[in-house]
Amino acid sequence: MRLDITLLRAVLIGTFTVVCPTLLPAQGRASNSHDCGNHVELRLSSSAVAQGSLLQAEVRSASSLTKLNADWAGHIVPFWSDDRHENVRRALLGVDVERPSGQYELTLSGQLQTGQQLGCSALISVKAGRFAIEKLQVGQKFVEISPEDSKRTEQEHDRLQELFASVTPDRLWQGRSRLPLDGVQTGSNFGRRRILNGQPRSPHTGVDFPAAQGTPVHAAQRGRVVLAENLFFTGNTVILDHGLGIYTLYGHLESISVAVGDVIKVGAILGRVGATGRATGPHLHWGLTVNGARVNPLQIVRLPAH
Repeated sequence: MRLDITLLRAVLIGTFTVVCPTLLPAQGRASNSHDCGNHVELRLSSSAVAQGSLLQAEVRSASSLTKLNADWAGHIVPFWSDDRHENVRRALLGVDVERPSGQYELTLSGQLQTGQQLGCSALISVKAGRFAIEKLQVGQKFVEISPEDSKRTEQEHDRLQELFASVTPDRLWQGRSRLPLDGVQTGSNFGRRRILNGQPRSPHTGVDFPAAQGTPVHAAQRGRVVLAENLFFTGNTVILDHGLGIYTLYGHLESISVAVGDVIKVGAILGRVGATGRATGPHLHWGLTVNGARVNPLQIVRLPAH
């Protein structure tokens, strides 16, 4: 039984605020620049990050690229063209909240319109995140799961894994992202290591926003609804596909206002804050997955529009 894995998507209210480092534009960090040959340059927003972080990669070339391939720690990295700058492509790299500390390589290869080849690599250092430990008491059914509920959580886990592994080849988002609740400045609990009823569990992989029951929940970015239903741990849940392997999750909703297949704009109402699933009170659980990596969603709000 993979109880600990399914608990990764669970969330409870907490009060500790996680402060995220602001992502710097890749073009502002010359020290993280790498020559890929034939006047092609790879720039990274940082070369050293903590678990659960989000990186930005930028490729600049003197002429158009006909091919661009990248691999980040075993994952194919999809790039998109910058709307404002010719011959500039960008990508987001997610560092999973449980990725072990160490050095990981980003490799790049491709071809220019002139037929010339390009290739380079960069090492990215992943450091352990400084996450608090949280001890909580919850309903015993969420700790000692019945065989029937265990089967359900296994099925839901497999569905989510398959969903997050799917990469829509088109960029669906537009402009800057926003926080999912009006009037809030930050969230809490990302990465917290939890002890439930005295039993160690997996880290909290989203951000919590305590709010009054019925508070409108807004889409953080334009995307397509790929899940809108009740899940065992996160209750009434909506997942948006933003394209290129980027997904946001909104959990514990009182009600859901969208349906699978809907393409919604940034700021659209997805549902309302509730306490469904495993929750000690009304709040929103907001998660972000980037190419399979569970990262702090507050960081995507800090990214400039592209």
